[in-house]
Amino acid sequence: MEICPNLHRIEVPLPKNPLKSINSYVIRDPERNLVVDTGMNREVCITALQSGLDELDVDLNATDFFITHLHADHFGLVSDFATDGSKVYFNQPDADIMSMNRLWEYMGDFARMNGFPLEELMEAMQKHPGHKYSARKIPELTILKEGDTISVGDYSFECVETPGHTPGHMCLYEREKKMLLSGDHILGDITPNISQWGPDDQTLGQYLASLEKVYEYDVELVLPGHRSAFEDCKGRIRELIDHHHVRADEVLAIIENDGQDAYQIASQMTWDIDCDTWGDFPLMQKWFATGEALAHLKYLEHKGAIQAEVQDDRVIFSPK
Repeated sequence: MEICPNLHRIEVPLPKNPLKSINSYVIRDPERNLVVDTGMNREVCITALQSGLDELDVDLNATDFFITHLHADHFGLVSDFATDGSKVYFNQPDADIMSMNRLWEYMGDFARMNGFPLEELMEAMQKHPGHKYSARKIPELTILKEGDTISVGDYSFECVETPGHTPGHMCLYEREKKMLLSGDHILGDITPNISQWGPDDQTLGQYLASLEKVYEYDVELVLPGHRSAFEDCKGRIRELIDHHHVRADEVLAIIENDGQDAYQIASQMTWDIDCDTWGDFPLMQKWFATGEALAHLKYLEHKGAIQAEVQDDRVIFSPK
């Protein structure tokens, strides 16, 4: 699908995933192409991306890649499609996470301390899409930072650091064309998952600050990582900021009378999912919900609205 001259979208399916698909963007140029995000390391994704690239007659030997963030639905296929001559543009904070020793063990310990039941934890770790469908290997990365540019044909993309969805998430802004390739920072009809990455991170605070930052940009077209393109960037940013303030108020109301862990709090929050009870939630949705509840809890703790203390090897949040 051609969105603008020489800028195309390939929709890569994500079966049995609430996101449904990921948008891989291809900017074509006779000298050098650029592919933005790839899909999970799954046969169905490989087939769809390869078919789309073939249809566009993309020569992978003359193609570079920009990956907005570390999640497997964006990073998972880059090592399959990048050639020896390809540059793979990426950010340093997410690269650091992917190179961590015992990353998944660390994530499991963090989830357990925040109430995730042991009987569910091991299964959740095994089913996590970031574990099942990650890249075969991490290719050599060309690290970009705020303000760096990538020029492809008539397009000149500026790198915009937007931490929140991941610690190093990065968007591409085309100033002259007033276009933002937003990755998972801003999505049009779904809300990006904002999960806590570690005990000391200010994930939600970072995300809200990144939204405020992008609000100042002159954007007429947003090309997101999932679902449809949209035009009202500022309006969508206001909706996302309001959404998280409402969620923070909901969390405060849940712990008004007694202290609870993040898993317990998540089970009482309002979620847009077709399940009657928390027990009916798919295991991975419990994982992501708990991470998002925790991000709001740490945000409120940082604001001084609540307090956290370790009780019996669990972190309990309560009103101040």
